[in-house]
Amino acid sequence: MELLFIFLIGISIGSFANVLIYRLPKEVSVVSPASACPHCGSKISFYQNIPIFSYLLLRGKSGCCNKPIGFIYPLIELIGGLLFVAVYMKLDLGVDLFIIGTAFILLLALSIIDYKHLVAYDSLNLATLTLALFAYGNFFDNLQNALLIGGGFAFLRFYLSFLLGKEAMGEGDIIIGGTIGALVGVQLGLVSLFVASVYALPVALIVKYITKKEPEIPFIPFLSLGLFTVFIFDRFFFQFVSHI
Repeated sequence: MELLFIFLIGISIGSFANVLIYRLPKEVSVVSPASACPHCGSKISFYQNIPIFSYLLLRGKSGCCNKPIGFIYPLIELIGGLLFVAVYMKLDLGVDLFIIGTAFILLLALSIIDYKHLVAYDSLNLATLTLALFAYGNFFDNLQNALLIGGGFAFLRFYLSFLLGKEAMGEGDIIIGGTIGALVGVQLGLVSLFVASVYALPVALIVKYITKKEPEIPFIPFLSLGLFTVFIFDRFFFQFVSHI
């Protein structure tokens, strides 16, 4: 029963992530107006806006105009629920579950926006970092780690940009670096960057092979996935690093 409760919280926050993903690029308030049909603009009733369940009951169509609703909406809600469950399995029930679980769902929203629009909104990025700073009840330690990793990202950005003669890393990636440092510390933060690069390299090579040109790869999805991987399997990575 507890696991179901955690999952329901996750899909609810995942539903809010959908609002962020849809509205931020349109420069529309994420608070008001109330949710509306993307096709006809009609206000969506509360029973038509229940995460995942409404989509299934309405068979993937809008309740007002019967137009199809993209599968991406319930998928993000489902991923939000699974993220919360994964963090719960790692940390058990407590304040950190809600802080870190929400931070990962916001990173999911940032990843989708970066993938679709190649942009990272500071408001959302800084909100994620702020949550991460309060994780584990160690604000000042988290702040120090965030500054070290974020500063390292900034140094890397300027250095690589100079060598390559073009922008090598976005400013949003630097804030993500701070979030990484706050959530897993300096040592595992560097491991997260390495894991993210391992995820990103094959994708970049495949895209370059298909398009025959230098790909413009959004890096936030890979940074987020690298962080999540290291967060969940931190013991394995600690042992790995200690043997190097």
